[in-house]
Amino acid sequence: MPAPAPAPRRDQALLPRPTRMSLRSGHFALDAGTRVRTTPDAEGAAELLRAYLTPATGLPLPPSPSGDITLAVDAGLRGLGREGYGLTVSPHSVLLRAAHPTGLLRGVQTLRQLLPDQALTPAGSADRTRRDRWELPCTEITDVPHRPWRGLMIDVARHFHDAATLRRHVDLLALHKLNVLHLHLTDDQGWRMPIPSYPRLTEVGARRARSMTGPAGTTGFHERPHGGAYTRAELTGLIAYAARRGVTVVPEIEMPGHVRAALAAYPHLGNHPDRTLDVWTRWGVCDTVLGVHDAVLDFVHDVLGEVMDVFPSPYVHLGGDECPTTEWEESPDARARAAAEGLSRPADLHGWLLGRAGTYLSEHGRHPVAWAETGTALPPGFTAMSWREPAHAAEALRRGHDVVLTHHRTTYLDYAQDDAPGGTPVQPGLVVDLRTVHRGDPEPTAPASGGGRILGTQAQIWTEFAPAAADLERLAYPRLCALAERAWTGPTPWTDFTRRLTAHTPRLDALGVRRHRPPTAPPPSAAPARTAPSA
Repeated sequence: MPAPAPAPRRDQALLPRPTRMSLRSGHFALDAGTRVRTTPDAEGAAELLRAYLTPATGLPLPPSPSGDITLAVDAGLRGLGREGYGLTVSPHSVLLRAAHPTGLLRGVQTLRQLLPDQALTPAGSADRTRRDRWELPCTEITDVPHRPWRGLMIDVARHFHDAATLRRHVDLLALHKLNVLHLHLTDDQGWRMPIPSYPRLTEVGARRARSMTGPAGTTGFHERPHGGAYTRAELTGLIAYAARRGVTVVPEIEMPGHVRAALAAYPHLGNHPDRTLDVWTRWGVCDTVLGVHDAVLDFVHDVLGEVMDVFPSPYVHLGGDECPTTEWEESPDARARAAAEGLSRPADLHGWLLGRAGTYLSEHGRHPVAWAETGTALPPGFTAMSWREPAHAAEALRRGHDVVLTHHRTTYLDYAQDDAPGGTPVQPGLVVDLRTVHRGDPEPTAPASGGGRILGTQAQIWTEFAPAAADLERLAYPRLCALAERAWTGPTPWTDFTRRLTAHTPRLDALGVRRHRPPTAPPPSAAPARTAPSA
């Protein structure tokens, strides 16, 4: 039997793979005498480095003007862009440079991966290895991302996940150089963000009486209430926590459809103001939609004004898909609004209302985003998340939309990871395995200047079948590692990726990530999930 292949050096097992890397001989040793030197604008990266490494290693890494680890912002390094970095590890020093502070944050994550896996294990864990010396392999890296948008969407409307769970995902995103946490905050089954001028959105809309046990169209229910909402302080705290790690939190407020929870709280916003509704207890698409009268426009402005006040993200997601138009077609008021606006049919009120909301965001310096069911349905100026067919992304680009690639066959992580029988419940239908996510879809060719741009890609976790924090991690990992590779590095050979992923999974285990294991994998031995750093 041939001898097993030797384990790769840690700098050969980085995930995502760096743009360019040169291996060097020797190691740099971190010990109690290691100091950190920073240039102006680099202090945030130094604080993040300490927040991660000091609890895990016990090393204080104090600041010093003569430190042997140097973090430097140099605006002259224009080729690195906003997120690129250069890292040189020699036997006697470490130099991390970037043109922008965000690039240093990406380099900090590379330093974490270069250390032994035990350096990721938080303080207080029984698995933490005490040592006085931690070694970095000598190497030289230049690293620039393939795409600027690299994200994960978590649906917190169908099942609520608390702020601590979201902070943990921020840390895991940052480790993999993903930079967007997209929060699906509202839907038919729950409204999770407080709006002071509409308190019933969370008093009523955040709680449903029961939840389906199976997929849409089945009849089984858990006969127990489900609910939850964030406070403003929890959201602003999450946003700040993410910003310190170079992650932007993008909010999503669904409209004109997927609004049953809002209409349960405020029936006058619908097309039947005298009708009493409950927060929807089913999965799938509900046929209740917003009305199109002036009170609805005031509501949209008030809600989006609060969203912009809480979330500094340049992008605000408006949902926009799966909007039945039957209520508008049957409503005299909606038909009158369509006629007054010069629309040919009530169904066109979908684009009209989205356009009004998008214009309001644009007037306040934000970029509207929506799910694109086709390549032609969104108003001008919207960023399109193309999820149905890859061809829709190409059409949206031709129409001048920026595009985030979110094709459900390659980025929806609520689908099964394998076809093994007897697994935990998942969205029925497709199998989206690790190789499928890694392969992705061919990126459409962006048109000539003046057309749209491909911003990047992100994964989606819809949470009908993810009620617990462990479910989110099981669905995300290791598949999100594959999406991170494609988003940061671009296409890479499957064998190269899997070799590095094999060496990367002990890092996930050191962090207590409750990852999916294939049916033939041995039972997990990792410790339970642990609390993320509090910096």
